[in-house]
Amino acid sequence: MTEKQYGGATGRGSGKVVIDNHSPRGFISKSKKSNEVEKSELSSEAIAGFKKAGQIAKKVREFAKEIIKPEAKLLDIAEKIESKIIELGGKPAFPVNLSINEIAAHYTPGHNDINVANGLLKVDIGVHVDGYIADTAFSVDLEGNEENKKLIEVADKALEKAIETIKFEIPINEIGKAISEVIVSSGFSPIRNLTGHEVNRWFLHSGFTVPNYDNGNTTPVEEGGYAIEPFTTTGQGVVYESKPSEIFIFQGRTGVRDNLAKEIMNYIEVEYKTLPFCSRWLVKKFGQRAILALSMLKQMGAINEFSQLLEKGKGKVAQAEHTVLVSKDKVEVTTL
Repeated sequence: MTEKQYGGATGRGSGKVVIDNHSPRGFISKSKKSNEVEKSELSSEAIAGFKKAGQIAKKVREFAKEIIKPEAKLLDIAEKIESKIIELGGKPAFPVNLSINEIAAHYTPGHNDINVANGLLKVDIGVHVDGYIADTAFSVDLEGNEENKKLIEVADKALEKAIETIKFEIPINEIGKAISEVIVSSGFSPIRNLTGHEVNRWFLHSGFTVPNYDNGNTTPVEEGGYAIEPFTTTGQGVVYESKPSEIFIFQGRTGVRDNLAKEIMNYIEVEYKTLPFCSRWLVKKFGQRAILALSMLKQMGAINEFSQLLEKGKGKVAQAEHTVLVSKDKVEVTTL
């Protein structure tokens, strides 16, 4: 799932172009200051955790490809995918994103969603095992459209090239350059303000961003986990914030007085910690009153809601994504 402000700065607002290169604060590690992000070691335990999550994500990805059909309800697709994650021994690292056509990201079905799968559908899946994360995505053409198929093919090729390129201490912009060259040479545009991201335990976005074009950042890649995700589009290559997504993230405890809102805040803090969650999960557990409670928590600043991200030129968007582990001597794809 792209660096789309999950775990970073606020996603409130609409109609505003987002340059999405934020990093989370309060990262769980050995940081000396509360507002620093410090990289934790890629230990044998971490490697095992990332790989286990990756293997579950791989199986869920294939399962998702089997169940997605034209006109299938998005709510049914999302719930089947998330149930499969749990069945296989993981938990969702974020709500399944099912974004269609010019919606680049941040669409997850609400509890009463009636929309159906159609057009160019992007399926973004996150799995965690005890906080260790795997992030993967693919796109599906559901209307037999040749341009859709080409966008998907180019996104896949750009991802393959990026995986071939990434290695320990390579300048991060070299990965973006490799992605952009594949996409631009095929007649499309990369989305410049969506990026891949470093992953760490309990943090979907934990430091490095992986650009989809040469942004001039020559910072060398360190050891760690990285989600690489090119986006191809027929549009302008920029996204902006649109409607609320019903995807939230916990910001911190507040003095909310309503008993249900307080109960839900406690549940969010324990169950989701620093990872994104959605309203339908809480409606399923607490009933319809959870919607009002979430509104209270949002108003009090305990949670933040993110916006759907739309391509500025209304161009169709395809996405491809895998998670890799980079060590000094090798690169492993955990979700492939």
